[in-house]
Amino acid sequence: MKNKSDIGLIGLAVMGENLVLNMESKGFQVSVFNRTTQKVDDFLAGRAKGKRITGAHTIEELISSLERPRKIMIMVKAGKAVDEMIDTLIPHLSPGDIIIDGGNTHFPDTNRRTAYVESKGMLYIGTGVSGGEEGALLGPSIMPGGSKKAWPSVKPIFQAIAAKVDDGTPCCDWVGENGAGHFVKMVHNGIEYGDMQLITEAYQIMRDLLNMNADEMHIVFKEWNKGDLDSYLIEITRDILAYKDTDGKPLVDKILDTAGQKGTGKWTAVTALDLGIPLTLIGEAVFSRCLSAMKEERVQASKILNGPKPMFTGDKTRFISDLKDAVYASKLVSYAQGYALMRAAAEEYKWDLNYGGIALMWRGGCIIRSAFLGKIKEAFDNNPSISNLLLYPFFKEKIDKAQAGWRNVVATAVSNGIPAPSISSALGYYDGYRCEKLPANLLQAQRDYFGAHTYERTDKPGGEFFHTNWTGRGGTTASTTYNV
Repeated sequence: MKNKSDIGLIGLAVMGENLVLNMESKGFQVSVFNRTTQKVDDFLAGRAKGKRITGAHTIEELISSLERPRKIMIMVKAGKAVDEMIDTLIPHLSPGDIIIDGGNTHFPDTNRRTAYVESKGMLYIGTGVSGGEEGALLGPSIMPGGSKKAWPSVKPIFQAIAAKVDDGTPCCDWVGENGAGHFVKMVHNGIEYGDMQLITEAYQIMRDLLNMNADEMHIVFKEWNKGDLDSYLIEITRDILAYKDTDGKPLVDKILDTAGQKGTGKWTAVTALDLGIPLTLIGEAVFSRCLSAMKEERVQASKILNGPKPMFTGDKTRFISDLKDAVYASKLVSYAQGYALMRAAAEEYKWDLNYGGIALMWRGGCIIRSAFLGKIKEAFDNNPSISNLLLYPFFKEKIDKAQAGWRNVVATAVSNGIPAPSISSALGYYDGYRCEKLPANLLQAQRDYFGAHTYERTDKPGGEFFHTNWTGRGGTTASTTYNV
């Protein structure tokens, strides 16, 4: 081994351990530290044995083992623990050294930390890492942002360990200043929430309306994974449905129907509200997890509240084809909404985001990797200023073909009392987006009636605001604020 390591990593949980092994397998020497030092010793005696991995029992020992500029990657729980680790590291670092946060950090924290670390003379990178345990070991999608001056020093390592697309291009490139990398990872996770919810809604429709068992659904998802819906999440759903418990019965049928979440989907939805972007599908996916967590209350409600008994009488094969179209069309809406959110954030935070490049970063290694991400890259390569992916000819044609099946699935689910909130909200967004005239004129009249919030007129130039004394009892004073 060399006298000095190429990079250090703090936090030997699942992701940290696997990233270290990935780095070492690509020719890099890595130093590791964990607050519980026994983890360091166990790692060196186990998975890291005989590899170019150096253990450290103190922060000082870790830092002294690194080549300059020293690069230290933090893989600890987001929040206070990251701030505490940064403050622990800074006194031991020199100007130009680089701190890297590879956790699921909320992007405003990365904005703040970048400025703080730079004020101390060091550089900071906040990077999204997607792919789970297997991705971390074999090649994740990596989305770095922060201090741009730090990128040349970490680029060789990050691009070496990242997943590669078919032509060898790494699923990693510079995203943008400050919290841009963690923002893009947040949107990635929001889309992940949406994709998972769409799949589970299709699963429930097959299970509760079509009375299909896990083996039958396994065959459907296996076929879906060969076409337009080819993706990691469809692939693992196929495998989950085929997995049997020790008694030979499907394990999925024995798993409690309460979903967990770590907050990144919620962050995406809240940020969309802050920026005024209708991120309806991901919002419904987050709320669906919240509703699933109300298990005891739902059990009680199921005994009191009435609804139609699901009963399907049509062509089952044809309906499954319609269901595939509904999932695909809704998935397109989810990505369109996610990209609209990134565009709004880029304008708000003055980030120069490469939207086609982001699609490329998501093509391999990450949880939402899927076949049509290549088409998203193509869309932005051909028209970098496209306002909504649904307007791109390829996606417009796909929606046109899927639309009849999509509408049939939503109507059938509603009439049979099967919840399909994300599929339904995606269709609602699509119909709203393509609607030349929405009923917001009445809404503005209501706002002016009770709050004198003013309105614009179709028969007057834009930018002129009017107030009506609707009751005859009000005055002529109007509100000074108007938000469209």
